[in-house]
Amino acid sequence: MTEEIKSLEGLEAVAEGTGAPVAEETISREPVRDELGRSYATGKRKDAVARVWIKPGSGKVQVNGKTMDKYFARPVLQMILRQPFSVAGVEDEFDVMATVTGGGLSGQAGAVKHGISKALQLYDPALRPALKAAGFLTRDSRVVERKKFGRRKARRSFQFSKR
Repeated sequence: MTEEIKSLEGLEAVAEGTGAPVAEETISREPVRDELGRSYATGKRKDAVARVWIKPGSGKVQVNGKTMDKYFARPVLQMILRQPFSVAGVEDEFDVMATVTGGGLSGQAGAVKHGISKALQLYDPALRPALKAAGFLTRDSRVVERKKFGRRKARRSFQFSKR
């Protein structure tokens, strides 16, 4: 059983020598691919959930059976989908196949972006630092606030009348 440390010197001795894990150790990650050479990840944003598969290819992005241009007509949403590739420096190297459910177009674009980022770092772990630094691997946890009783919306009250 482990011994109890009662002094600062004892803590330093444990950290220096006998087997305490040091934070500087790097974790070696293995690529995660299926038998077809694809990586899969799930991305989420607001109420939208995206299932994303990536594989080496020519840069085609297919969302719910449609091309990216047809599904996300706004250029801003298309730019959001291309961000993980540009940050990782792998434009036009991967084909993406995604299915998205729930939410609106903006949330769905964010969900696909999150899924692409996670799938890229699973396919090639060397891309992880760039994606992590850009914040693409972190799930954006902001969701719509619920409506409260006695109020008109989540925070908006009914108009107050003094007389």
